Amino acid sequence: MPNMIHSSIIGSLSEVSSAAWNNLAGTEVPFLRHEFLSALERHHGVGEASGWIPQHVLLFENERLVGAVPQYLKTNSYGELVFDWAWADAYQRSGLNYYPKLVVAIPYTPATGPRLLIDPQGDRASLRRQLIDITLQYAQQRQVSSLHLLFPQDDDLQALTQQGLLKRLGCQFHWHNQGYRDFDDYLDRFRSSKRKKIRQERRQVAAAGVTLQRLYGNELSETQWQAVHRHYVSTFERLGGYATLSLNFFLELSQTLPQQLIVMLAEHQGRPVASAICFRDDDTLYGRHWGCDEQFQNLHFEACYYQGLEYCIEHGLRRFDPGAQGEHKISRGFLPTPTWSAHWIAEPQFRRAIEDFLQRETVGMQNYIDSLSEHSPFKHITP
Repeated sequence: MPNMIHSSIIGSLSEVSSAAWNNLAGTEVPFLRHEFLSALERHHGVGEASGWIPQHVLLFENERLVGAVPQYLKTNSYGELVFDWAWADAYQRSGLNYYPKLVVAIPYTPATGPRLLIDPQGDRASLRRQLIDITLQYAQQRQVSSLHLLFPQDDDLQALTQQGLLKRLGCQFHWHNQGYRDFDDYLDRFRSSKRKKIRQERRQVAAAGVTLQRLYGNELSETQWQAVHRHYVSTFERLGGYATLSLNFFLELSQTLPQQLIVMLAEHQGRPVASAICFRDDDTLYGRHWGCDEQFQNLHFEACYYQGLEYCIEHGLRRFDPGAQGEHKISRGFLPTPTWSAHWIAEPQFRRAIEDFLQRETVGMQNYIDSLSEHSPFKHITP
C-alpha cells in the first residue's frame, strides 16, 4: 500500500501532540519546542489581540507527522524584528492592503534556526520542498499580500530562494567560543584598552554593592519571578511598547523548560533590582529580555553580556546570541553576523519593486557588516 501524504492547517498547537511536534523541532532552538509555542498560545502571547494568529502547517505521511511550519497570520508587523513597515506604507499609498500577511517565525524572537521542521528519519530535501509548496499554496488560497520566513537557517534559506522567494540580508552581533578557559582568558585576547574598560565596568557594578546570581527557571521562587516579570514589563513601559508575555507564561516555562530558561538576577541590599532572561540549547545561549527597578552604572552590560559570557565559557557553549541590534556589543566581543529572511510577494509590480530595493539594500548591508568588522576588540595576531 503506497504512503498517503496529506497536510492540514491548525489554529492551535493543542491539536498536535508535543512528542510529535518536538520530534521535528529537536533541541537545536528552544523557541521551536511545543512547550514554548503552546505556552504563547495558552497565555495570550499570540492571538487576535496581538495580531499573531496561529496557522501552523502540518504534513503527514499516513498518520505520522513528518513536517511542520510554525506559521502565523499577521495583522501588523509588531514583534518580527525584520522591518517591513515601509512596504506596508507603500501598499497603503497604492490603495492595496498589506495586512493580513503570513509570517513563518518565532513570535518576538529574532533567533536564527529551522523554519521548515522535518522528520529526522525522512527525506529532508523532498519534505522541505513539499512544506514550501504547501505554505505557498496556502498563502495564495488566503489571498494574502505576502509570505515572510524570518531568520531561517542556511539550508531552509537555500531551498526557499530556489523556489523563487526573495532573500533579505540583516545583521546581528554574536559571540563565538574559541575554547576559552575562563573569563580572564577571554579578556586576554582583547586589545589592552578594551580589556581595561570591561574590567572597570565589572568593578563598578561590584563596588555599587550589586550581586548577581545565574538561576535556572525552576530555581526561582514565585516572588522572584514576580520581580523578574516586573523588570521585563518596565522596559516596554519606558520605551513606549507593550509587554506581551505574562507572568504565567514564564512560570509555566520555568517548569516545562526548567534547564533551558536562565535568569541573571541582580540584587542590591537583599532586593532584586534587575534581571536578564535568557534561554539555552545544546550549544547556544540566547539573550532575550532585560529590565530593572533601579539604575546602576554598567549593570546592563554585566547582566546581559558578561554573566552570559561566563556561563557560556563555564558550560562549553559554542555561541552567544544576545538578540537584535546593538553596535555597542562589538567592543565586548560580539561580532557582526549576517542574518536572513525570505519573502514571497503576491502582487507582481510590488515584487519587482521590492526585489530592486533588496538588491540595493543588500549591498549597503554587506558594506555595513564589513565596516563594523574592522572594529573588533580582539588583538590582531600576525601569522
